[in-house]
Amino acid sequence: MTKFRVIKHQKYYLSFSAIMVILSLIFLFTIKLNLGIDFKGGNLIQLKYPQKVEQIKVNGTLDSLISAIPQLKTKRVQFSETDNSVIIRTSQLTNTQKNEMLTQLEKNTGKYEITKDDTVGAVIGKELTMNAIKALLIGSIFIVIYITVRFELVYAIAGILALLHDVIISFGLIALFRYEIDTPFVAAILTILGYSINDTIVVFDRIRENEKKSKKNRENKPFSEIIETGINQVFARSIYTSLTTLFSVIVLLIFGGDSLKTFSMTLFLGMLFGTYSSIFVASPLVYLMKKLKKNNNNDKKQEKSNRTTKTVNGYDEKDKVLV
Repeated sequence: MTKFRVIKHQKYYLSFSAIMVILSLIFLFTIKLNLGIDFKGGNLIQLKYPQKVEQIKVNGTLDSLISAIPQLKTKRVQFSETDNSVIIRTSQLTNTQKNEMLTQLEKNTGKYEITKDDTVGAVIGKELTMNAIKALLIGSIFIVIYITVRFELVYAIAGILALLHDVIISFGLIALFRYEIDTPFVAAILTILGYSINDTIVVFDRIRENEKKSKKNRENKPFSEIIETGINQVFARSIYTSLTTLFSVIVLLIFGGDSLKTFSMTLFLGMLFGTYSSIFVASPLVYLMKKLKKNNNNDKKQEKSNRTTKTVNGYDEKDKVLV
């Protein structure tokens, strides 16, 4: 069995994660997220043609209207060959602008049926944003409670830091690649939270079992060795499970169409870095926090011992005097 010395080389793994998190935060604050109409408001119109429509004609017609309808600069058009549908997403249009666009499309591309016409106002977009943030926060709180009850607070803190690592990197890379942030993106982030913490708990559970076994057999193994033994026991299982899931996500990414690209790419990035963080981030963090906690307890015991050590004359040991 391959032996991974995760704790021995923890500084390299944690340094890589720190660099990725810092870069992702830079991307978020400089490039910023490409918010879709679900969050910033706008129009979604779906047209169904009786026959296959030429994409060049649709795009050409919309581009020719940009001077009259500036909102079309940020348009996003999706074509479906299965049912000859065209989905147009734009910033919020007035009724006059929308009617002008539809008239020109009918004139240049032929007759169609409007199967969907949704308008999301700015207020609704803000409400969706707040609901998305609440969903992420509530999910994180329940994860902390669960891990604390099942393990201990140190594991919960390490688990949440690993999750933040996965989410921040996913956000940052999605911002870098300029994928549109829509409602399925939130679903992908919540899926990442569940998937990543599940993988982390498998590792934590094996570490806890090995720690109990070591104490029961009075082996007095270093905690670093206990962690590395647990990681090596579940490493193959974690990699095989992740690869199986990633293959499915890759198929979805390739064949899922434009409407699922943000969802698929977010899942791919989150699961990739989630697998990495479960082994190479969460476990070293547990080790470091346990080590810090142990050092603090030793300092307190030493301080207490120094205060309570007395001579028969009532003086501290270090302050002995001749009488």
